[in-house]
Amino acid sequence: MKLQEIKRTALVALWFMFLTFPILVIKVNTITQTIDWRWNTMIFLGIGTFVGGLVWRWALARRKSPATAPVAKVVTAETAPKVGLKAKLTSPALRIPFIAAGLLLVVVFPLLASLYQTNVMITALIYVMLALGLNIVIGLGGMLHLGYIAFFAVGAYTYGILFRFFDIGFWVALPIAAVMSTLAGVLLALPVLRLRGDYLAIVTLGFAEIVRIVLNNATELSGGPAGIRGIPRPILAGITMNLATVSVYIYYIIILAVALTIFIVWRFENSRIGRALVAMGEDDIAAEAMGIDITRVKLTAFALGSFLAGVAGVIFASRTTFINPASFTVWQSIIVLSCVVLGGMGSIPGVILGALGLILIPEYLRAFADYRMLIFGAVLVLMMVFRPGGIIQKKRKAYTFDASVLEEKV
Repeated sequence: MKLQEIKRTALVALWFMFLTFPILVIKVNTITQTIDWRWNTMIFLGIGTFVGGLVWRWALARRKSPATAPVAKVVTAETAPKVGLKAKLTSPALRIPFIAAGLLLVVVFPLLASLYQTNVMITALIYVMLALGLNIVIGLGGMLHLGYIAFFAVGAYTYGILFRFFDIGFWVALPIAAVMSTLAGVLLALPVLRLRGDYLAIVTLGFAEIVRIVLNNATELSGGPAGIRGIPRPILAGITMNLATVSVYIYYIIILAVALTIFIVWRFENSRIGRALVAMGEDDIAAEAMGIDITRVKLTAFALGSFLAGVAGVIFASRTTFINPASFTVWQSIIVLSCVVLGGMGSIPGVILGALGLILIPEYLRAFADYRMLIFGAVLVLMMVFRPGGIIQKKRKAYTFDASVLEEKV
């Protein structure tokens, strides 16, 4: 690190100490009418700012620019990369036992954890499902969608309304709510087919607010601000279960739903229309010039994402047994969007990890309730600066060939 950068960091630390001097150093006691000068706080603050500034500058200098993956490269015996620690850890010999251990942990988790831990994990898995659905629209299609929580609300309220007026249970309401959310997604997609960027974000944001306001005012249908209570939890062959048992049952339902969601998203991404969606996300004009039906691709992306959100909404309503418009605000859409962006847009493992991290970490940091949002903001800043592509970035497929094979054939 150059001496000039050290001087700049020291100047920043001095300015920060000067600006925070009245707040952190001077403490006025109004009872005894005395002033307590906390010089130790000022010294620690200055040292911490200086050291933190040096670390920040060092990290910025160490940051590497993202490299584009080559389409093809020649591999020879001399240029073949050496097998490192990362390659050893990702080898099939270790990957299969790790996957088996992870699946075993997922299966036995509700049997080992408490009821509170199980409910927290159910909430996290619901957000995993929402993030995977939104990943289709944003991660693959590149369409900024800020109203995704509206389809989540449509699924939840469809189940609540069906139970309130027709006494319909969970398993019958699940496909009906999924279809209703899909129709809502298609209806939203039709007027926004020609919009992109900020304009698309504004329209979807407005749609989410329209849905919330309608649910808040349609008192006879949705219950208004009071919401719908007493929504039944799922049952198994007519067996009556207590709270702990039904929570475990819902946990396995959401695990199955997440597994099916991962399979659907993975297959969709590698399908013909999924590849067309990725091409449209990179350059919609070029994709349309190459013969891709942009209208069909957008409608499919919105419909599939809305379908998954509707299924998640039904599971959410059955878990909480109570829903109201306050549970489906724009802030929830921002949280789901943050899961996709921080995890890695277009990356299925990244989106799962981002959703689990954003939901579980604040929950387990309740002991630091006063500093949770501060830590959350700091993590967001660090991620945007040092890892803008997300925790697990989406990798483009690269084709390799061995030059020695071609030489032998020649």
